[in-house]
Amino acid sequence: MLELKVRKIGNSLGVVLPKESLSRLRVKEGEILYCTETEDGGYRLSGYNENFSKQVAEAEKIMQQDKDLLRELSKR
Repeated sequence: MLELKVRKIGNSLGVVLPKESLSRLRVKEGEILYCTETEDGGYRLSGYNENFSKQVAEAEKIMQQDKDLLRELSKR
């Protein structure tokens, strides 16, 4: 387990990831990290994943096209 300290960075709060963690995530300065919620209430941190990004873009397009249908389904 990796322990990270929350620090004040300008007017925000942030954490500094050790070099080893960045290497395992395969990210460099300026790249985007994704934080996704897990079923157990935790979070998963991952680097850019082209396949995942394409899936999210496609899902967003479908949700936009079928928002009325999805709204009706959510009421059931």
